[in-house]
Parts: sequence; C-alpha cells; structure tokens
Amino acid sequence: MSLADRCAIVGVGNTAYTRGTDRSTLELHLEASLRALADAGLSTDDVDAVLPSATAGRHAEEFAMNLGLRNLRFSTTVHMGGASLIASVQNACMAITSGVASCVLIPAGRRGYSGERVSTGRSVPEGVMDSTTEFERPYGNVAAVQWFAQAAMRHMHEFGSTSEQLGHVAVNSRANANLNPQALMHGRPMTMADHQSSRMISTPFRLFDCSLESDGAGAVVVTSVERARDLDAVAVLIGGVGEAHSYPSTSLTQKPDLARVGSLTEASARAFTMAGITVDELDCLQIHEGFTWYVLAALEAIGAVGPGEAGPFVEEGHIALGGRLPVNTHGGSLSEAHASGINHVIEAVRQLRGTVEPARQVAECRHVGVVVEGNFFEGSTLVLRR
Repeated sequence: MSLADRCAIVGVGNTAYTRGTDRSTLELHLEASLRALADAGLSTDDVDAVLPSATAGRHAEEFAMNLGLRNLRFSTTVHMGGASLIASVQNACMAITSGVASCVLIPAGRRGYSGERVSTGRSVPEGVMDSTTEFERPYGNVAAVQWFAQAAMRHMHEFGSTSEQLGHVAVNSRANANLNPQALMHGRPMTMADHQSSRMISTPFRLFDCSLESDGAGAVVVTSVERARDLDAVAVLIGGVGEAHSYPSTSLTQKPDLARVGSLTEASARAFTMAGITVDELDCLQIHEGFTWYVLAALEAIGAVGPGEAGPFVEEGHIALGGRLPVNTHGGSLSEAHASGINHVIEAVRQLRGTVEPARQVAECRHVGVVVEGNFFEGSTLVLRR
C-alpha cells in the first residue's frame, strides 16, 4: 500500500525566531503546536498522536499534560538527528493510513542559542554519539562543524569545489532571508566579500558557512485527505516520503565515501517514486543545512545534478529565486533560523499555499521537496504538493 496522497499537512505554526529567550524549549514547542492547530482549524481535543523531537529532548507525556491531550493513542520518537523530522512525517502517515491515529501533531525546534548551544557543549545527549564520544572526541574531533568540514574537504579534493561556491550558497540564503521578515538575518545583507572575509571556524568552513545558533520552534499537523476536505485550512498533500540509514552508523570518519550522502539518495528515490515524479518536476527545494556544503551534497544526492556538478550549479545562480531550482526560499538554517528543519517544512507548505511574501513566492508552485540529514549521514526526503 502506497502512502502517496493519503495524508495531508493541514496546519503549520512557528514561534518567533530569536537569539535569546527566557522560555524553555518545551514552552516554544507548545506555542508552535497551538499555532499549528489554530492554523488547521482544530483543537487539542482532536489530537490523538504526538511525535516529539528527540533532538530537543522532548517526550509525549509533556504534551499530553500541558496541552490536555486526553485522547492520545499513539506516540513514537525517531532518533535520526536532523533527519528525524521527516521520518516522523512518514510515521504519521503510516499511523493514519493504518487507522491507529487520525490527527498527528509533530513539534520540533530548539533553543540553540539560549539553551542547547552547540558551541558551548550543551547539546541534548544522544546515544548514537557514544562511539564518537569514546573514540574521537578525546582526539579533538568534538563538534559537527569538524565532522562535516572533513566531508567538505573530501568533496573539494574529488571534485574541485571551492570556498567561493560554498559562499554562493550562503549569499543565496541571505538574499532570500532579506525577503522574509521573520528571518533572523532579515535586514542584514551579505556579499561574497563578506563571506570570504568571515573568520575560519574549521577548514573549509568560515563563519558564514555555518548555520545560525538560534531559538525557536515550529509544528505541523497531519491528517487524512478525507478529513482534510472537511477543514477550512488549505491542505498540502504528502505525495512522497522516504527515509534511509547510513552504514556504519557510528561516525562520519568511518563512512566508505565522505563526499556523497548515499542514504539521502536512497530516501529521495523512495520519495520521488512514491510521488510519481522526478526531481526535475520540483518547483523549489528546501534543504536543511547545518553547513553550506550540505546544499552541494544534497543537490548531488537527490539527482538534481551529477556528482561534482553542484558547485558550478550554485555558482551559475541556478538555486536563486527565478533560477532552475530555487533552494531555501526562506533563508534556511543559514539565515532564517536553525529550528531542526521544521521551518523548512513550514516554508514548503506556505510556498504551496501561496502565502509567503510575494517577492519570494515561487510562481506556479506545485511540487516542493524537503530534504534533511541527521547524525552521521542519515537521510529523509519529503515531497509535498497541492
């Protein structure tokens, strides 16, 4: 049984994205959840499943207690790091189509500035990191910026990709953020010279190659297409969804190929096949990017371009608004906020609804892809359409 077009996202909501908050991560998730339910025209009484975020350290009982969910009958938590969000959407579709649940709430987000700030070592602990903690961190391989810097360097070695090409990704995201009033970097333009003169964090990543440390959360509400027809909210169909896991799962340094994200290739193939479309039919693409290099890796992994072709692709402006495949039309994690990818899904829904600011609205937007990576090259892909 295919999941294609059986379920829909009927509600999205997010908090403000900030750098500094005195609210807890749970409070941010609760606010976003209520906003998403209001957007859907539903209430907490309608929710019978919640899929909390492991990367935010949340669990279902918190939502049951604080939102008064008295009809909760399904919950599960995915441990795929940044790839968890779309894997959770897949779980929601399976729960709904099997009759286990009918209205699924998926909150995500983080206090990446005020709480679980990566640069201060206060990330939520995850068991999947145990091998790296034991065998690599004692030797100085301590943070994601170092792990992915090695992958980017390998990509540069194999394909000749350059720091300037990474800069094009950053500048594109910043340009889009300047069309998005809720983006943290709105009103703060960036040039290639700004990128090239920003300080080095871990070669080849400069400061502007790294996603923002920010606070904020979002949520989506998923239900069946039959129920969606009875709601006033504009439903966005889940055309295809897929997840895939890398091997070995222990560390990036143990991957047989550091320059390619094979799991994302697998996940995308499943999602596109399910949706019955090709990557060429996407009108825009949202890539959850911890670092600029990941945009290059994702473009190649999903088949938008061939291996080694993503650098010239971004350099020629094809990911800009009005280009062949606009990417991260909201500014992404680099310039809107790092909210565990939930803001990328929300942007996809709003693009399909036609409710974003006119200056960044993709014309005749009918198919949007969302791709996310987590932990050590876990991957998941979502195809949304109207």
